Amino acid sequence: MSSTRDKLGRIGVVLASSFFRIVLYACIVVMLFWVGKTSYKFGHDIFNQKAMSPGEGQEISVVINEGTSVYQIGKILEEKGLIEDAKVFVIQEFFSNYHKELKPGTYILSTAYTPTRMMGIMAGDADQEGASNT
Repeated sequence: MSSTRDKLGRIGVVLASSFFRIVLYACIVVMLFWVGKTSYKFGHDIFNQKAMSPGEGQEISVVINEGTSVYQIGKILEEKGLIEDAKVFVIQEFFSNYHKELKPGTYILSTAYTPTRMMGIMAGDADQEGASNT
């Protein structure tokens, strides 16, 4: 009788360990899928710039003080509704022609501007039409 119990106990342990192994693999697959999806969206947002409201847009005054970091500028723009994500803005600024060129000042920016256009305005790029720096 004890040998039957031992066999059933071993079978139970094997089944339980197999079940938990399958659950673990499923969790790993879901996590990898989530990480891949999140990474793809972040990269897509960096290189596929879009205005918050295409068309006319709404003009918003933004004040950038001396010594403000790019992330802080991004947070200001995010809070004003000019960009979606400050972290994405930091990476966009790093890869843009305006890296380390943003200047303090008061700017009139529009929700119809892309992040690169806003960077151009804040960098003093004369090619950005409608730029207003006070």
